[in-house]
Amino acid sequence: MGNICRSPAAEIVMKTIVRAAGLEPKIYCDSCGTIAYHQGEAPDSRMIDAGKRRGFHISGTSRPIVNKDFDEFDYIFTMDDENYNNVLKLTSNSKQRQKVKKFCSYITNHDESEIPDPYYGGVQGFDHVIDLLHDGCTEILKQFPDIK
Repeated sequence: MGNICRSPAAEIVMKTIVRAAGLEPKIYCDSCGTIAYHQGEAPDSRMIDAGKRRGFHISGTSRPIVNKDFDEFDYIFTMDDENYNNVLKLTSNSKQRQKVKKFCSYITNHDESEIPDPYYGGVQGFDHVIDLLHDGCTEILKQFPDIK
């Protein structure tokens, strides 16, 4: 939503997996939020710490989704149903709507239907989100043959 917890972590987890697979020149990842409340801010320090514990160096600057994202990216993954619906409302045609995917549809080792927002919780929530993101990003790379 605000692009300071889940989304920037997902971006870095995916970039790390893409780099390890040798696909970095072929795949570009970015993250954004559905609101501009934290625009220009760095990721939440608790998410940065959770990433460090798992070997991910989470960084970036928060930005909201913009119209050109629907043209520049092949896929747009959302972390929960509220953001999924908010992103769909921003689309202007069926081609754009087809790009919007629920991230949890690609999680294979957990039962969550949404990536929980850890912002108001404790450290364990941030660690859990990193686990979910790693699971989903790994599966996305397996399921989308056109990105290889």
